[in-house]
Amino acid sequence: MSENITNVNAESWEKEVVQSSGVVMVDFWATWCGPCRTIAPTIEELAKEYAGKAKFVKINTDENPDLASRYKITGIPTLIFFKDGKPKDQVVGAVPKAHLKTKLDTLI
Repeated sequence: MSENITNVNAESWEKEVVQSSGVVMVDFWATWCGPCRTIAPTIEELAKEYAGKAKFVKINTDENPDLASRYKITGIPTLIFFKDGKPKDQVVGAVPKAHLKTKLDTLI
């Protein structure tokens, strides 16, 4: 995984996402999820391209079911875009990079 992506869990969630200022893209994923593996390289590319502009974090839904439940994650991958600690937008499924760039550019 890229050095530009942070793995978070229930303990680090508040600090890494909710208390962050600016844009944070959260990837809700699981190891067994094929579409999650498909979109992972795209997220790594975006993390490099948007370094310094947005923060990228991944959270494993199997290991953190309470957070998945709190944000009503019913399918993965689910990408939630936070701004200043609040969810602003969401994408479910493996979508094209251009679609994710549009979401990021709108929030930055």
